[in-house]
Amino acid sequence: MIKVNNITKKFGSHISLENINCEFNKNESIALMGANGAGKTTLIRSIMGYYHLDAGEVLIDGLNPIKQRVEVLKHISFVPQLPPPIKLNIEELMQYISVSANVDKELMKHYANEMKLNINANLNKSFFKLSGGMKQKLLIAISLAKESDIIIYDEPTANLDPKARDDFYRLLKQNEKEKVLLFVTHRLEEVKDLVNRQIYMDFGKIVPDERF
Repeated sequence: MIKVNNITKKFGSHISLENINCEFNKNESIALMGANGAGKTTLIRSIMGYYHLDAGEVLIDGLNPIKQRVEVLKHISFVPQLPPPIKLNIEELMQYISVSANVDKELMKHYANEMKLNINANLNKSFFKLSGGMKQKLLIAISLAKESDIIIYDEPTANLDPKARDDFYRLLKQNEKEKVLLFVTHRLEEVKDLVNRQIYMDFGKIVPDERF
């Protein structure tokens, strides 16, 4: 699914990624860990085509995420650590997602309700003004409703209470087959029952990469 071939990314004189090689395949759930500045975010953004690399290449099902960005992003759902400052209300946001990414609105509502987010009672509320937990629940619902081959979560449980975390884990377990699930996290204990691979990054390099 994802092939990372000898990639290096620099920002000025700082090397954020140095000659990284790895593959992520279907039915893998990966915890990507490391200290701040280790290169985790740069790797994720490189996979999604945000950066032009200094060396190497990333391929998503054989496609280049920069040159074939629109096609590549059809395969990926991404939930960031900090929700984007979207000014649309929930109804408008769901309509936009439905049209632009061909995602079923009823499926979004279904997963939101599974996350205990009452969509119908909040349709006219601005996404920007929702609580952190409500934003996270809605973004998770959208990521699952998109039914992507690759789902990337950056600290997905940061704004969730314990019950919502349990709902999140339950839904992931129901939707993990034939997918790549990639968790960027500082808290391995929160995803250890979901993952079958752990990657630790330090100073722009992969240190251990363990499957189990």
